[in-house]
Amino acid sequence: MNQSEKDENKLEVLPDEKHLLLDHNYDGIQELNHPLPSWWNFIFYTCVIFSICYFIYYQIMGGPTLREDFNKEYDKVLAQQAEFKKQNSAFKPDLYAVVANEDGHKKGEEVFVNNCLPCHAEKGKGDIGPNLTDEYWVVAKSTPETIYNVVFNGSEANGMPPWADVLTSEEIYLAVSYVSSLKNTHQKGGKAPQGEKIEE
Repeated sequence: MNQSEKDENKLEVLPDEKHLLLDHNYDGIQELNHPLPSWWNFIFYTCVIFSICYFIYYQIMGGPTLREDFNKEYDKVLAQQAEFKKQNSAFKPDLYAVVANEDGHKKGEEVFVNNCLPCHAEKGKGDIGPNLTDEYWVVAKSTPETIYNVVFNGSEANGMPPWADVLTSEEIYLAVSYVSSLKNTHQKGGKAPQGEKIEE
């Protein structure tokens, strides 16, 4: 290596960086010890302190586990559902009267198609569930009030799930309105009669 090459490779340290120069040399190579930014140090030490506190709280002081947190939140959901059922379990004729019209029947059909079709088939002809278009009724007694009770609370013995946990109060009334409109329409290809014959 000639003198010019040595001059080119010579370490140049700026005056304000001399205090950063580390006291070791390897094959003519020296390092500058630039400190990490203060914001990085702040985040790092904050994370360390947080992790220590986290460990102490959850591992030593008996902080709640994930399952305990879940159960606590789930209890809140159950309480809200229970309150909803308490406020809406009783049939309200005035609310039903608002939706029991042609427009309500159409909206109710949408609710029926989206939720009830698998068991009651198109137009309520019946499949797994009973035919809703004849004068025979398994649980309900053909009145909007009794239909509402079955939709809201279900019928475990007959495989009917409670829809109060799935549908809004308005959707339940709309569904009842549509089912009521199916009575005695005797859809072609309907399931054979089940239950008790209810004379209008």
